Amino acid sequence: MSSMRCIRVNCDVSDCQGNMYEISNESLVFQQNDLFPSAFPMMEEIRRQGKLCDVVLKIDDQAFSAHKIVLASTIPYFHAMFTNDMVESRQHEIKMHGIDATALEALINFAYSGRVVLDKSNVQSIMIGASFLQLNKVRDACANYLLQRLHPQNALGIRQFADTLGCTTLVDSADKYIEQCFHEVSLSEEYINLSVHEIRNLLQRNELRVERCEEQVFEACMRWVKFSESRSHFLPELLAEVRLPLLSPLYLTDRVATEELIRTSHQCRDLLDEARVFHLIPERRPLLQSFRTKQRACEVRGHIYVVGGLNRHGDSLSTVEFYDPKSNTWNMAPAMSMLRSRLGVAVLRGKLYAFGGYNGKDRLASVEVYDAVKKEWSTVCPMQCKRSALGACSLGDIIYVCGGYDGVTSLNSVERYHPNTNAWCSVAPMNKSRSAGAVIACQGYVYALGGHDGLSIFDSVERYDPNTNTWTEATPMLTKRCRLGVAMLGGKLYACGGYDGSSFLQTVEVFDPNTNKWAFVASMNAQRSRVALTANMGKLWAVGGYDGISNLVSVEVYDPATDTWTFAASMIAHEGGVGLGVISIP
Repeated sequence: MSSMRCIRVNCDVSDCQGNMYEISNESLVFQQNDLFPSAFPMMEEIRRQGKLCDVVLKIDDQAFSAHKIVLASTIPYFHAMFTNDMVESRQHEIKMHGIDATALEALINFAYSGRVVLDKSNVQSIMIGASFLQLNKVRDACANYLLQRLHPQNALGIRQFADTLGCTTLVDSADKYIEQCFHEVSLSEEYINLSVHEIRNLLQRNELRVERCEEQVFEACMRWVKFSESRSHFLPELLAEVRLPLLSPLYLTDRVATEELIRTSHQCRDLLDEARVFHLIPERRPLLQSFRTKQRACEVRGHIYVVGGLNRHGDSLSTVEFYDPKSNTWNMAPAMSMLRSRLGVAVLRGKLYAFGGYNGKDRLASVEVYDAVKKEWSTVCPMQCKRSALGACSLGDIIYVCGGYDGVTSLNSVERYHPNTNAWCSVAPMNKSRSAGAVIACQGYVYALGGHDGLSIFDSVERYDPNTNTWTEATPMLTKRCRLGVAMLGGKLYACGGYDGSSFLQTVEVFDPNTNKWAFVASMNAQRSRVALTANMGKLWAVGGYDGISNLVSVEVYDPATDTWTFAASMIAHEGGVGLGVISIP
């Protein structure tokens, strides 16, 4: 009988259960891919039955049984404790300190399941526990949860909490939010309860974004000082941080000089005199230069970027150009990777994001971001839904996109994007489906204005509270508007242009959050539907649009001091339907 010889070659194969076989000339290796995912649920069940547990963690009057091998494998704190011959490694019962009992239970459960549920009642105690146990990913998830719920009423508290834990990412994000929403934050109870050292450090910040420049800083300073008579002696050192020379002569005379606490303090009067001399004797200004004469980030000062939109034939564009207010000229910038009209645009951390839109054939979910320093575009995680005619805005360290049209129907869905994680998640939907509406951040809320649902055009306004994940009705506009432009200026919300179902609009109205009322201001010189609106250098800029006959290349500028619109240089590469954002100039 002749011998038979079997020749095997190196290869990998899998069976119908997904198990892997690694075959070579001399051996066969079997790998069961579901072993590890099924092992921890089994260990969790064994623990639930109270079997094989070899350690009890005690805190206060509560005790939690567990397995040392599981804790050491999943929690760095216990890995160090049980593998480095510490006394606790030989104990059956271990007393725990520095962690809340509820948080400890949640994190022991996490060791077995890899899952922890965060809510507003437990997130801080779990973050403290995760930091103590060196569970950095859980700590970061807690920080992300808090970051997404930053609000003027809690921003200072979250910042202080993050600082005590050494969570620098959350501290930095909270700082930026506080600077961006300083006026609203200064109205909170947390602000009033700050120490004088904390108030001084806050008033010193050059990055405070305040309207009417220094007026809101002065009012915030006086609000804290006058809260208690015992604080009056702190006024000179705090007023020294307010940039009084930047206040108008009228405000200095009618408001600052009439404050009794200032009139009765020699140091405060000296600061007031310095500001008066700055205005009365301009030739002496070079001798008076100090940090008090330098502008804060009290108004956006930057290049206006126009993104995508339409050409004269109605075709979608990938073209990008920007306007330099100093030279009153438009310049070309690198184009996007995709054609986009009816897109959403938002600016965050000095970068411009372009969301969705229409490429002439399809509605898009893709997102790309422009870095003005590197002068290049890159793609980031796409949205969960295809959207054109959407609204977008940034609030704190998060970007929100709302509504739009997916090619079939108008949308009421809302998503938010966190650049730190490059991830999207859904939040509560709007009360109305809004296509061609407008979205803006104002006083810690996201406002959605106007738009249409395919049948009706709205004058309605609703606002989203990130702290409660709810939308509530707000005061409606005076006019129905879709395809409108919206911007914030001087602490007020402006809505301009659009289409009301029968007319292309040139009217402009303004909403004051303090009075909760809308009022008309001067109309634009041209009718502008599909207008893009932004604030820059203390003025409003209305760019492009459609007047009912043709797409527009013209740009108008509104000065709130004179309630007038004037023309600026026209665009050179776009004709309406553009996305718009301002990237600040360093």
